[in-house]
Amino acid sequence: MTELAPYLPGIFLIYGVFLLQNATPGPNVLAVAGTAMAHGKTSGLAVSVGVAAGTLTWSTASVLGLAALIASYGQLLFFIKIMGGLYLFYLAYKSLRSALSQDDLSAVKMNASRNSLSGSVTRGYLLNMTNPKAAFGWIAIVSLGMDATSPAWVLGSIIAGTTTLSLMVHIAYTLAFSTPKMVKAYAKARRPIQAILGGLFAYAGFRLLSTKLS
Repeated sequence: MTELAPYLPGIFLIYGVFLLQNATPGPNVLAVAGTAMAHGKTSGLAVSVGVAAGTLTWSTASVLGLAALIASYGQLLFFIKIMGGLYLFYLAYKSLRSALSQDDLSAVKMNASRNSLSGSVTRGYLLNMTNPKAAFGWIAIVSLGMDATSPAWVLGSIIAGTTTLSLMVHIAYTLAFSTPKMVKAYAKARRPIQAILGGLFAYAGFRLLSTKLS
């Protein structure tokens, strides 16, 4: 078996950078936290699984060469950026519509049953996959700990490790924001919280569509 020692520093560096990126509040974390408070732990966990599935897709594609392809063909990232911006605006619309609703928390909980868990998983997946920051991040990540000579086990470690970290981080946010205390606080301030989430999603979408790719 290929000696481990030369590759471990790069792998752990990738894990550290990835963990910092994912633990920092962004659209994925906002979606997980908002879902956990509004619809409960199960729905929040489903969104977390979807986000982790997106990480699995990004990591697999990146170690197989998609990051290099995106770096060479900027128009591909341009389309990802447009899709991501529009999806963030869609999430902003849903949050703001909820903020304007007169329904109380019990009604929101009842409405949550209309949304399947598969729909929550899909939401988390699409949010991750249409985030161009993920593309930039993976271009940087794959350059930290792998090259053309990296053995297959290094590639597998990057894919498995980052997917696991993504799932752990978002599950932690789900558990934190689905506690009875947080749900009670959400019940009292549902409309302003949804308005804030809608504003943040709209701002993120605006930033995506108005800034230049670099």
